[in-house]
Amino acid sequence: MVLIKICGITNLDDLFLVDKFGPDFVGFVMYPPSPRYVGERLSELLFTPTKAKKVVVFVNPTYEEVKKALNLGADFIQLHGDEDINLAKKIGMERVIKAFRVRDDFRLDVRKPFAQAFALLLDAYDEKAFGGTGKIFNWEIAKEAVKMGYRIFLAGGLNPENVALAIKEVNPFGVDLASGLELYPGKKDPQKVEKLFAVLKGMNPSPVVS
Repeated sequence: MVLIKICGITNLDDLFLVDKFGPDFVGFVMYPPSPRYVGERLSELLFTPTKAKKVVVFVNPTYEEVKKALNLGADFIQLHGDEDINLAKKIGMERVIKAFRVRDDFRLDVRKPFAQAFALLLDAYDEKAFGGTGKIFNWEIAKEAVKMGYRIFLAGGLNPENVALAIKEVNPFGVDLASGLELYPGKKDPQKVEKLFAVLKGMNPSPVVS
């Protein structure tokens, strides 16, 4: 069954809204240029009990920044910049989701050092932004990565209208949704969130008990 990660949560109302639907992961962004940057709210978000595992997203952080998030209760660290393998190893590969921004010339073979991470996340490339762009990249690249045995989170432009197709086409380890569930950057849309989980439930209907 495909894992579900809802990223870009910035406030407790959205955290409660999303968590009641039962995603596997929720994500909080610690990158100041992002409109979804949580800053000092991170501790409150991490301290709040949820069923979902908590992922903190960084772009080229120091180890001290990562360690603080782990000490506050982060379950996983998502590295969304140009981080090297040494930082990932220092964190612990089993707690790292390594993101890559994908262009048409993307080559997964040169990312092999990160193969032991918990998962790799493939997102659309954008010159000005690290994630949350609403852009879709060439899913054939993700399909090839899945065939090669990588645990892939598919991200980039996913929403309730296309997530079922994405799952059927790519068969990823997980899907990651952020901007596709928003009213505006940093604020989740309850109707879109509800629709997403209705779509996912339709793909995996509960067995009928006779």
